[in-house]
Amino acid sequence: MPEPNGGRPTLEAVAARAGVSRATVSRVVNGGAGVREAVQERVRQAVHELGYVPNSAARTLVTRRTGAVAVVIAEPEARVFTDPFFGRQLRGISRELAAADTQLLLMFVEHRADYDRIGRYLAGGHVDGALMFSLHRDDPLPAMAERAGLPTVYGGRPGWAGADRAPRPLYVDTDNRDGARQAVRHLLDRGRRRIAVITGPLDQTSAVDRLDGYLEALGTSEPDPRLVADGGFTAEGGERAMATLLDTAPDLDAVFVCSDLMANGALRTLRARGRRVPDDVAVVGYDDLEPAAWADPPLTTVRQDVEEMGRLMARLLLRLLDTRRAGGARGSGAGDDDGAELADGAGRGSGADPGSGADRGSGVDDGADRGSGADRGSGADRGSGADRGSGEDRGSGARAGLSSGKGRGSAADRGTGASGAAAAPELAPVITEARLVVREST
Repeated sequence: MPEPNGGRPTLEAVAARAGVSRATVSRVVNGGAGVREAVQERVRQAVHELGYVPNSAARTLVTRRTGAVAVVIAEPEARVFTDPFFGRQLRGISRELAAADTQLLLMFVEHRADYDRIGRYLAGGHVDGALMFSLHRDDPLPAMAERAGLPTVYGGRPGWAGADRAPRPLYVDTDNRDGARQAVRHLLDRGRRRIAVITGPLDQTSAVDRLDGYLEALGTSEPDPRLVADGGFTAEGGERAMATLLDTAPDLDAVFVCSDLMANGALRTLRARGRRVPDDVAVVGYDDLEPAAWADPPLTTVRQDVEEMGRLMARLLLRLLDTRRAGGARGSGAGDDDGAELADGAGRGSGADPGSGADRGSGVDDGADRGSGADRGSGADRGSGADRGSGEDRGSGARAGLSSGKGRGSAADRGTGASGAAAAPELAPVITEARLVVREST
């Protein structure tokens, strides 16, 4: 164990305790390949006995990796912490990043001035990549990420200006249009004919797609303005929107509400107006989160697996980061562990460096094989299709996106360059299925 008042254990101290070179300790600590299991065990034992912890700040300077990802939600803090959708998505993201030993940094947009602060932070090299969601049409965040060359995955179909330019953004979404069609067709099948809709903000693609699905199910291209109201994706907004609809279309007999939170607000208004659910007005929500189960009566709703969508976002970003690292290692001829040896601040080529000289390049010292390009940067811990690649491995119903094949793909797939925007061919947007869940409100 380390001395109670001693200095911080160094890489050299671990090497001396294990009887190996500094280079070999670095490879073991940083997960490099080509070190015999017996040697790895000696190094791990020495690390444990000395209490060695790599200097993350110094490692970041050398490897240009932080081990952190920014999660940027383009909504005020108060809304994020009162809407179960965000909590469920963050849980999926957090669990996936934690499994990859990656830290999560959460950022909100409270005011327009926050964009400058967030943009400076993202461009400052503090994180390896970003996950962004709940974006609006005029949101500057995607352009900021692109200018910074920051690998980014989005939650929701891109709808901002320039999103259709190549290379296309990587994103995870549910099939909002089909989910809305299922909801409205269910109401039609129940004999409802005067069906209203409460939308979210129409500068967000999820709200637009759900409105389009509503119109398609009704067989019309233009909505009746008396039957459409914006509830802002909040419970209070749902209350107000339902009141507006009852005033403009008192004969309505059903309402499709584009989130469960808004649907709970709509139910409160219907009760206050003396309308029975479902006898007088049938109600369908969207999300199938906690508010659907809390509702009175329990809410028929469209289920999207929000937590899994968060997992898929994080998984897609981790694959993108691995692809960039693999391409960078091939381009420079150096594996990640070469740079990481400097994490304690010692020079690579100095005479004092016990790992310099023949043991670095020969591939025979301490059983560490450093010569093969396949050994360096292979990323087998994150790259295999079995553990992170498949859109189906956790039952997400994903129809496209993360490959279910063999690791990272060919060398040609990995040549993404430095911009961070271009993804390997195996990486593509992921669209998950939506499914109607019928309960007592219809």
